[in-house]
Amino acid sequence: MAQVLDFADVVVRRNARNIVDHVDWSVDDGERWVILGANGAGKTTILQLAATLQHPTSGTVTILDEPLGRTDVFELRPRIGFASSAMARRVPPEESVLDVVLTAAFAVTGRWNEEYDEIDERRARRVLSAWRLGDLAERSFGTLSDGEQKRVQIARAVMTDPELLLLDEPTASLDLGAREELLVLLSNYAQEPSTPAMVMVTHHVEEIPVGFTHVLLLRAGAVVAQGPIADTLTSENLSEAFGLSIELAQQDGRYTARATGLG
Repeated sequence: MAQVLDFADVVVRRNARNIVDHVDWSVDDGERWVILGANGAGKTTILQLAATLQHPTSGTVTILDEPLGRTDVFELRPRIGFASSAMARRVPPEESVLDVVLTAAFAVTGRWNEEYDEIDERRARRVLSAWRLGDLAERSFGTLSDGEQKRVQIARAVMTDPELLLLDEPTASLDLGAREELLVLLSNYAQEPSTPAMVMVTHHVEEIPVGFTHVLLLRAGAVVAQGPIADTLTSENLSEAFGLSIELAQQDGRYTARATGLG
């Protein structure tokens, strides 16, 4: 199985503090990873390193066989799908949903003077349909609900058939119905054989889609545990990661967690 992402002794240091603290971690093609940890654990920073949006203070990050810092990131980025709220804030609110997805072909936000082939538009409409957005293609992005905007972000991220898909808290701020709809779509996508390697950041075990295979648990920038989700996502490891006694339960591939011993 080919390796798509590798962190070797990676440190990100800010204001005399290690935001990412000597992390060793790798992702192989076909694996679906979830990164869990409390606020400030370093989850989003690790995702930004994987997306080529940051560079490490020390250590080596290798993405799709290209070492970060010794490769042209503008050539590498089209091979990486990245969905985040920060990206959504760069989308002009009047942009049509179709154009939000279509412009991924040129790695831009906001359609300008680019010319797209008919095959690009057909691809964009297929992707929109797959993420239950086909009827919204002509709507402006700014008029969508939070759940619809999250799905548009992901549709844009998969538009170019990436070799690595990164999702930064894709279900954050969603109501129960919108969250569950998106988790079903993510679960279906994660279990398709043609899906690329995936890495998703979340704060909550309830938001882990069925079909995710591995977990990376962080605390204060350092790795608490990592490996296959069935072996690694345990009450003990969660408790260490969050600094609180936590009881984990699992049913039909979905997880729940609650604090214990606080009464």
